[in-house]
Amino acid sequence: MAEIVALIDYGAGNLHSVHNALKAVGANVSVTADPNVVRAADRIVLPGVGSFKACAEGLRAIPHMVEAMTERVQVGGAPFLGICVGMQLLATRGLEHGATDGLGWIEGEVRLITPHDRSIKVPHMGWNDVALLPHAREHAVVDAGEAYFLHSYHFAAENPADIAAMTDHGEGLVAAVARANVLGVQFHPEKSQAYGLELLSRFLEWAP
Repeated sequence: MAEIVALIDYGAGNLHSVHNALKAVGANVSVTADPNVVRAADRIVLPGVGSFKACAEGLRAIPHMVEAMTERVQVGGAPFLGICVGMQLLATRGLEHGATDGLGWIEGEVRLITPHDRSIKVPHMGWNDVALLPHAREHAVVDAGEAYFLHSYHFAAENPADIAAMTDHGEGLVAAVARANVLGVQFHPEKSQAYGLELLSRFLEWAP
């Protein structure tokens, strides 16, 4: 029986494009807002676009969803992928529209991008390099390449060991975080053409 990938539906705007991209690489996807489906899933994907505050509130508005995610991922060890704000929600807190608690799975804050060079525009939008950090060169999912970004806030991780990849937009910005079976990418694999589809395909095979 094919593995079930639970794609969490909490109103994120990129839900359908992520669903289509996962289907394109052969995933058996269940788009769900049911915590029981999440508890039974083999892999979990959390999409996200918009503000940290709105996404955090939307996720917590689904009864028992955060508890189900925590049980399946943090206790059960299911591979997890967070995309864009879905990655940012892994942080301790976000500072967009006031301080809002994140999941706290990877310590850090989500802060406004503030490049020293005022000619650098925010949001960071478009194609940019994904550069693997030396300790993450053997990571089973993230690879060096070029991906599509769209964000005004960035994940400032407390522990450098949690940073898998960086990009540059007037300053170094975290492009991916990883700890054990938890992976988050700031860029959009579903908009990153061959690079993004290859990443999603590797996620389906990932056995952390």
